[in-house]
Amino acid sequence: MSIHQTVNKNLLQSFLLSILLITAVCFPVFADEVLPSFEEVRAVREIQIQTYGAVGTVKPCSEIRIESQVNAQVKNVQVQAGAQVNQAQLLLTLDERQALSRLDGAKASLNQAVAARKQALQAMAAARAADTEARLQYNRVKKYYDSQAATKRELEVAQSAHDQAKAGLKRAGQSLSAADSGIRQAKELLAQAKVAAGFCRIKAPARGEVIRRLVEPGDLALPGKPLMILRTESGFRLEAHVREGLINRIAPGMKLATQIMSLGVSCEAVVEEVIPYADPETRTFLIKALLPEIQGIYPGMYGKLLIPEETRQVVMIPKDAVICTGQLELVRVKNQQGWSLRYITTGNESQGQVEVLSGLSGGEIVGIPKHDTAGEK
Repeated sequence: MSIHQTVNKNLLQSFLLSILLITAVCFPVFADEVLPSFEEVRAVREIQIQTYGAVGTVKPCSEIRIESQVNAQVKNVQVQAGAQVNQAQLLLTLDERQALSRLDGAKASLNQAVAARKQALQAMAAARAADTEARLQYNRVKKYYDSQAATKRELEVAQSAHDQAKAGLKRAGQSLSAADSGIRQAKELLAQAKVAAGFCRIKAPARGEVIRRLVEPGDLALPGKPLMILRTESGFRLEAHVREGLINRIAPGMKLATQIMSLGVSCEAVVEEVIPYADPETRTFLIKALLPEIQGIYPGMYGKLLIPEETRQVVMIPKDAVICTGQLELVRVKNQQGWSLRYITTGNESQGQVEVLSGLSGGEIVGIPKHDTAGEK
């Protein structure tokens, strides 16, 4: 058979098929023996809520950033990302040589302060003894002077000695107070040195999971530089950016449909927080919604927060009622004469139902072939 004959044959078949479809649509079928029996279902008009999918990211409800309090080199890292840790469990250690040196210096300063206090106590005791002796001597001379048994010069010498002894006692008291103050300062420095040495052993502040490890042995740890990030056992939430035109439709406590795309999970999330500040670049608000417990969920996963945007009326029919012939979509509609085929355009599908965009207005009776019928739809 030549190429032209093949093309002509295909064109003829297409033409005949078109004639048959037009005939089936324009002229209803009456004979029961020609078509199989159908299950009658009514096309339903219902109200659907259109939603806006705000793109978001799964994040822990409680995220702890582990940072260093001192400048030191990372010595060892005891845990890896994904590890479960308990409260007070050792996470990593820093080079403690500088901290230990400061601790030794603080201990030496405390020992010196204690020795200085001992000397001050000895000086205080000597000053008291000298003050007591000078006071007794002055009293004796004063008594003799009153009885004209001592000269005024002797009284003046005794008075001067007494005054010097009192001044010495006062200086000894000041030295003792300074020694006590030195001990307090030395103890404070020692406590600070112990705390600084403790900063070299970084422990978990709470029970949780290591979700990020940001340093390796040999790295320099600085205050304010995160070393590790922990997720506590308080669940996850979805943080999504919502365009500013929808912000008035959302309030804390509202339940919103949510999709975790990589897991294929649909659930409800409760809005916890609406950040009252719009990003001037994206014109969006940040929404934080608490997720239920979901198996296999991890921080950083992609999700959508479905926010009600508007309502519309749609016509829904069972998906099994739709006849697909090439790119054409048809449905059998019952009328007074019997069954006829009608062209339709379908939209979204959901749970075995399909949305009819055109061809049906709602309320029509459509046919679905019964399961025990062997013919075509």
